[in-house]
Amino acid sequence: MITTIGVNSRAGCEFIDITAEIKKIIAEANIHSGVCHMYVPHTTAGVTINEGADPDVRRDIIAALDRVFPVDGDYRHAEGNSDAHIKATLTGSSAVVFVEDGKPVLGTWQAIYFCEYDGPRKRKLMVRIVQDR
Repeated sequence: MITTIGVNSRAGCEFIDITAEIKKIIAEANIHSGVCHMYVPHTTAGVTINEGADPDVRRDIIAALDRVFPVDGDYRHAEGNSDAHIKATLTGSSAVVFVEDGKPVLGTWQAIYFCEYDGPRKRKLMVRIVQDR
């Protein structure tokens, strides 16, 4: 079964912490051990797992991406959001986390982020939990 969650971004480029929502979906799946697949069906957004304790890390990642791929770069795409497509390609549209004891297996400092590169927008993230046999 696929669970879809809505994500409302508020900025052109932001990392939105969705760890709590993923933990809730896993808990509601009522499984002990398995895998949680996350997928973003958008070409200008992504999902990643990274530092969750210090918000400056998110700011630093976004700033670095903006330096390398500025909004107003020399792009040909008529929509004007080529930077967002490139950033989403680098981040990726999916992530996987193991589930053990009914919880996502994350490192001490890790969090799960929805990565918005062309906001603000209403987005969605699709989640599938697969139980080990």
